[in-house]
Amino acid sequence: MSDLRTKLEVIAPSVEEALAKGAAELGLPEEAFDVEVLDSGSKGLFGLGSRQVRVRLTVRGQKREARDDAPDAEPPSPEDDEETLRVSHDTVSKLLEHMGLKADVQARWGEISTHSGIRPLLVDIRGKDLSILIGRRGETLTALQYVARLIVGKELRKPLALVIDIEGYRARREQQLRRLAQRLAHQTIERGRTMSLEPMPANERRIIHIELRDHPQVYTESVGERDLRKVTIIPRES
Repeated sequence: MSDLRTKLEVIAPSVEEALAKGAAELGLPEEAFDVEVLDSGSKGLFGLGSRQVRVRLTVRGQKREARDDAPDAEPPSPEDDEETLRVSHDTVSKLLEHMGLKADVQARWGEISTHSGIRPLLVDIRGKDLSILIGRRGETLTALQYVARLIVGKELRKPLALVIDIEGYRARREQQLRRLAQRLAHQTIERGRTMSLEPMPANERRIIHIELRDHPQVYTESVGERDLRKVTIIPRES
Protein backbone atom coordinates (compact mmCIF):
# COMPACT_ATOMS: atom_id res chain seq x y z
CA MET A 1 0.00 0.00 0.00
CA SER A 2 1.28 3.49 -0.89
CA ASP A 3 2.27 5.69 2.04
CA LEU A 4 1.32 8.98 0.37
CA ARG A 5 -0.31 11.03 3.08
CA THR A 6 -1.52 14.55 3.79
CA LYS A 7 -0.16 16.25 6.92
CA LEU A 8 -1.65 19.22 8.71
CA GLU A 9 -0.44 21.11 11.76
CA VAL A 10 -3.15 22.61 13.95
CA ILE A 11 -3.03 24.87 17.02
CA ALA A 12 -6.00 24.82 19.41
CA PRO A 13 -6.85 24.92 23.14
CA SER A 14 -6.94 21.10 23.32
CA VAL A 15 -6.02 18.02 21.30
CA GLU A 16 -9.72 17.23 20.81
CA GLU A 17 -10.42 20.68 19.42
CA ALA A 18 -7.36 20.51 17.18
CA LEU A 19 -8.56 17.19 15.75
CA ALA A 20 -12.05 18.56 15.13
CA LYS A 21 -10.60 21.69 13.50
CA GLY A 22 -8.34 19.71 11.18
CA ALA A 23 -11.11 17.28 10.23
CA ALA A 24 -13.38 20.19 9.32
CA GLU A 25 -10.66 21.85 7.25
CA LEU A 26 -9.98 18.77 5.14
CA GLY A 27 -13.57 17.56 5.07
CA LEU A 28 -12.73 14.15 6.52
CA PRO A 29 -14.01 12.25 9.58
CA GLU A 30 -11.88 12.47 12.74
CA GLU A 31 -11.11 8.77 12.64
CA ALA A 32 -9.29 9.29 9.32
CA PHE A 33 -6.31 10.88 11.11
CA ASP A 34 -3.27 9.81 13.08
CA VAL A 35 -2.53 12.41 15.76
CA GLU A 36 0.95 13.47 16.88
CA VAL A 37 1.19 15.98 19.73
CA LEU A 38 4.04 18.40 18.95
CA ASP A 39 3.42 20.74 21.89
CA SER A 40 1.17 19.76 24.80
CA GLY A 41 0.75 23.41 25.80
CA SER A 42 0.37 24.73 29.33
CA LYS A 43 -2.34 26.28 31.46
CA GLY A 44 -0.09 28.96 32.96
CA LEU A 45 -0.33 30.38 36.46
CA PHE A 46 -3.83 31.56 37.39
CA GLY A 47 -4.74 31.33 33.74
CA LEU A 48 -1.95 33.71 32.67
CA GLY A 49 0.68 32.87 30.08
CA SER A 50 -1.19 29.79 28.88
CA ARG A 51 0.00 28.10 25.68
CA GLN A 52 -2.22 26.19 23.26
CA VAL A 53 -1.47 22.67 22.08
CA ARG A 54 0.05 22.03 18.66
CA VAL A 55 -0.60 18.74 16.89
CA ARG A 56 0.26 17.19 13.55
CA LEU A 57 -2.62 15.36 11.89
CA THR A 58 -1.75 12.79 9.23
CA VAL A 59 -4.38 11.35 6.92
CA ARG A 60 -4.12 7.59 7.07
CA GLY A 61 -3.12 5.85 3.87
CA GLN A 62 -6.06 3.50 3.65
CA LYS A 63 -8.43 6.31 2.72
CA ARG A 64 -11.84 4.66 2.20
CA GLU A 65 -11.37 1.01 3.16
CA ALA A 66 -13.10 1.39 6.51
CA ARG A 67 -16.00 3.21 4.88
CA ASP A 68 -16.33 0.52 2.24
CA ASP A 69 -16.70 -2.13 4.96
CA ALA A 70 -19.42 -0.17 6.75
CA PRO A 71 -23.10 -0.82 5.98
CA ASP A 72 -24.61 1.60 3.49
CA ALA A 73 -26.73 4.34 4.97
CA GLU A 74 -30.37 4.34 3.89
CA PRO A 75 -30.68 6.80 1.00
CA PRO A 76 -33.14 9.68 1.41
CA SER A 77 -36.50 9.34 -0.26
CA PRO A 78 -37.28 11.39 -3.39
CA GLU A 79 -39.70 13.42 -1.26
CA ASP A 80 -36.92 14.31 1.19
CA ASP A 81 -34.65 15.29 -1.68
CA GLU A 82 -37.26 17.61 -3.16
CA GLU A 83 -38.05 19.16 0.23
CA THR A 84 -34.37 19.86 0.85
CA LEU A 85 -34.02 21.47 -2.58
CA ARG A 86 -37.12 23.62 -2.02
CA VAL A 87 -36.05 24.83 1.43
CA SER A 88 -32.52 25.63 0.24
CA HIS A 89 -33.78 27.51 -2.82
CA ASP A 90 -36.36 29.52 -0.84
CA THR A 91 -33.89 30.35 1.93
CA VAL A 92 -31.25 31.76 -0.41
CA SER A 93 -33.90 33.62 -2.44
CA LYS A 94 -35.27 35.30 0.70
CA LEU A 95 -31.79 36.26 1.89
CA LEU A 96 -31.12 37.96 -1.44
CA GLU A 97 -34.50 39.67 -1.29
CA HIS A 98 -33.70 41.09 2.16
CA MET A 99 -30.42 42.37 0.73
CA GLY A 100 -32.29 44.17 -2.04
CA LEU A 101 -30.79 42.04 -4.80
CA LYS A 102 -32.54 40.43 -7.74
CA ALA A 103 -31.08 37.20 -9.10
CA ASP A 104 -31.97 33.79 -10.48
CA VAL A 105 -31.50 31.02 -7.91
CA GLN A 106 -31.27 27.33 -8.80
CA ALA A 107 -30.70 24.43 -6.39
CA ARG A 108 -29.51 20.97 -7.39
CA TRP A 109 -27.73 17.97 -5.92
CA GLY A 110 -24.03 17.55 -6.63
CA GLU A 111 -22.02 14.36 -7.01
CA ILE A 112 -21.07 12.34 -3.92
CA SER A 113 -17.47 13.03 -2.90
CA THR A 114 -15.22 9.99 -3.29
CA HIS A 115 -13.16 11.16 -0.27
CA SER A 116 -15.83 12.18 2.26
CA GLY A 117 -18.91 10.32 1.00
CA ILE A 118 -20.85 13.60 1.31
CA ARG A 119 -23.35 14.68 -1.33
CA PRO A 120 -23.43 18.49 -1.47
CA LEU A 121 -26.45 20.57 -2.36
CA LEU A 122 -25.37 23.20 -4.87
CA VAL A 123 -27.11 26.58 -5.08
CA ASP A 124 -26.24 28.64 -8.16
CA ILE A 125 -26.94 32.39 -8.17
CA ARG A 126 -26.90 34.28 -11.46
CA GLY A 127 -27.73 37.86 -12.33
CA LYS A 128 -26.31 41.33 -12.92
CA ASP A 129 -23.94 43.23 -10.64
CA LEU A 130 -23.51 40.42 -8.12
CA SER A 131 -19.83 41.05 -7.36
CA ILE A 132 -20.95 42.59 -4.06
CA LEU A 133 -22.01 39.07 -3.00
CA ILE A 134 -18.51 37.68 -3.56
CA GLY A 135 -16.40 40.21 -1.69
CA ARG A 136 -12.66 40.21 -1.16
CA ARG A 137 -11.31 36.67 -1.63
CA GLY A 138 -14.89 35.40 -1.50
CA GLU A 139 -15.41 36.50 2.12
CA THR A 140 -18.97 37.78 1.55
CA LEU A 141 -19.89 34.61 -0.35
CA THR A 142 -18.52 32.49 2.50
CA ALA A 143 -20.59 34.47 5.03
CA LEU A 144 -23.73 34.13 2.91
CA GLN A 145 -23.20 30.39 2.62
CA TYR A 146 -22.64 30.07 6.37
CA VAL A 147 -25.88 31.91 7.21
CA ALA A 148 -27.84 29.90 4.63
CA ARG A 149 -26.48 26.61 6.05
CA LEU A 150 -27.59 27.58 9.54
CA ILE A 151 -31.11 28.51 8.44
CA VAL A 152 -31.60 25.46 6.21
CA GLY A 153 -30.15 23.10 8.84
CA LYS A 154 -32.52 24.49 11.47
CA GLU A 155 -35.51 24.26 9.13
CA LEU A 156 -34.75 20.66 8.12
CA ARG A 157 -33.43 19.67 11.59
CA LYS A 158 -30.31 18.12 10.08
CA PRO A 159 -26.91 19.39 8.88
CA LEU A 160 -26.52 19.97 5.16
CA ALA A 161 -23.45 20.44 2.96
CA LEU A 162 -24.90 23.45 1.17
CA VAL A 163 -22.53 25.13 -1.30
CA ILE A 164 -23.40 28.50 -2.85
CA ASP A 165 -21.79 29.72 -6.07
CA ILE A 166 -22.23 33.05 -7.84
CA GLU A 167 -21.81 33.29 -11.61
CA GLY A 168 -19.45 30.31 -11.51
CA TYR A 169 -17.00 32.09 -9.17
CA ARG A 170 -16.19 29.02 -7.06
CA ALA A 171 -15.50 26.83 -10.09
CA ARG A 172 -13.16 29.46 -11.59
CA ARG A 173 -11.42 30.05 -8.27
CA GLU A 174 -11.00 26.31 -7.68
CA GLN A 175 -9.36 25.87 -11.07
CA GLN A 176 -7.03 28.81 -10.33
CA LEU A 177 -6.04 27.28 -7.00
CA ARG A 178 -5.46 23.83 -8.50
CA ARG A 179 -3.19 25.30 -11.18
CA LEU A 180 -1.39 27.35 -8.52
CA ALA A 181 -0.89 24.25 -6.36
CA GLN A 182 0.64 22.28 -9.23
CA ARG A 183 2.87 25.20 -10.27
CA LEU A 184 4.22 25.69 -6.75
CA ALA A 185 4.66 21.94 -6.30
CA HIS A 186 6.82 21.95 -9.43
CA GLN A 187 8.87 24.85 -8.05
CA THR A 188 9.22 23.07 -4.71
CA ILE A 189 10.67 20.01 -6.46
CA GLU A 190 12.98 22.08 -8.67
CA ARG A 191 14.36 24.19 -5.80
CA GLY A 192 14.31 21.44 -3.19
CA ARG A 193 12.83 23.68 -0.52
CA THR A 194 9.49 24.48 1.09
CA MET A 195 7.20 26.93 -0.71
CA SER A 196 4.46 28.94 1.02
CA LEU A 197 1.22 30.28 -0.41
CA GLU A 198 -0.46 33.49 0.73
CA PRO A 199 -2.88 33.27 3.70
CA MET A 200 -6.20 31.76 2.60
CA PRO A 201 -9.57 30.88 4.14
CA ALA A 202 -10.09 27.26 5.19
CA ASN A 203 -12.13 26.25 2.14
CA GLU A 204 -9.37 27.43 -0.23
CA ARG A 205 -6.60 25.77 1.79
CA ARG A 206 -8.60 22.56 1.59
CA ILE A 207 -8.52 22.72 -2.24
CA ILE A 208 -4.72 22.96 -2.17
CA HIS A 209 -4.45 20.04 0.30
CA ILE A 210 -6.72 17.84 -1.80
CA GLU A 211 -5.02 18.73 -5.08
CA LEU A 212 -1.62 17.63 -3.74
CA ARG A 213 -2.65 14.91 -1.29
CA ASP A 214 -1.45 12.10 -3.60
CA HIS A 215 1.54 13.90 -5.08
CA PRO A 216 4.56 11.54 -5.01
CA GLN A 217 7.20 14.23 -4.38
CA VAL A 218 5.59 16.82 -2.07
CA TYR A 219 3.17 17.04 0.83
CA THR A 220 1.29 19.97 2.37
CA GLU A 221 0.84 21.47 5.82
CA SER A 222 -1.14 24.44 7.11
CA VAL A 223 0.78 26.83 9.35
CA GLY A 224 -0.02 30.08 11.14
CA GLU A 225 -3.09 31.17 13.03
CA ARG A 226 -6.48 32.59 12.16
CA ASP A 227 -6.42 35.04 9.22
CA LEU A 228 -2.70 34.44 8.67
CA ARG A 229 -3.06 30.67 8.25
CA LYS A 230 -1.52 29.46 4.99
CA VAL A 231 -0.50 26.29 3.15
CA THR A 232 3.13 25.24 2.82
CA ILE A 233 4.28 22.76 0.17
CA ILE A 234 7.16 20.59 1.38
CA PRO A 235 9.41 18.26 -0.65
CA ARG A 236 9.29 14.61 0.38
CA GLU A 237 12.50 12.97 1.45
CA SER A 238 13.77 10.62 -1.25
